[in-house]
Amino acid sequence: MITHHFDVIPAIDVLEGRVVRLSQGRREAVTIEGGDPVELARRFRNEGARRLHLVDLDGAFSGTPTLDLVERVAAAGGLPLQVGGGYRTAEAIESAIASGADRVMVGTAALSPTFLADAAARFGRQLVIAIDARDGKVAVDGWTRTSDTTPAALALECASAGIERLLVTSTARDGSLAGPDVGLLVEVMGAHIPVIAAGGISSIDDLLAVRDLGCEAAVAGSALLAGRFTLAEAHARIRD
Repeated sequence: MITHHFDVIPAIDVLEGRVVRLSQGRREAVTIEGGDPVELARRFRNEGARRLHLVDLDGAFSGTPTLDLVERVAAAGGLPLQVGGGYRTAEAIESAIASGADRVMVGTAALSPTFLADAAARFGRQLVIAIDARDGKVAVDGWTRTSDTTPAALALECASAGIERLLVTSTARDGSLAGPDVGLLVEVMGAHIPVIAAGGISSIDDLLAVRDLGCEAAVAGSALLAGRFTLAEAHARIRD
């Protein structure tokens, strides 16, 4: 199955006000320093991005989102913005939307029993559940802790709660340029919810591979910052 409007979403991961890439999400393991998030948002817009993916790493580690960062990146990019990092309550999600995000990605809170159905009803398409997988289980709390839930089980819970979109990340591959975790993506796609793939994308061939699996989009971070390919090159190949 090929998704016709496959999108490549550039990632802007921010720690202490600067763009970084972390190896496997570890705070101490910065692999790329990418400068100012506002400048990068403008650069990606100029290169043809249709949406931006903002990860507030300070928010992810502290549980308290950085809302002025959302405002600044939303204003600079002028594009639909999906944001994650520390969004663990409905109030926090509302704050992000009020600050200019059009989608909010939630990971840790998705494992609390009442959250999914309530949030799906309240936020609809603006809610994306982030399934971050490590060693066959879902990682939470800024990936510092691993739960007992499997990615496939969480995806099915999301489907029954009415969640409309998943972001699926292999934490071991995030920032690694080691290629996507196809097995993980196939496992989660059994729930029949649209999936955005993240973690390990290193080449345009990786993008084509996740597109051909049926994912609706892929997040590219390190590969774009490292110059493995440009958004223009990716869009040209994907549209061929």
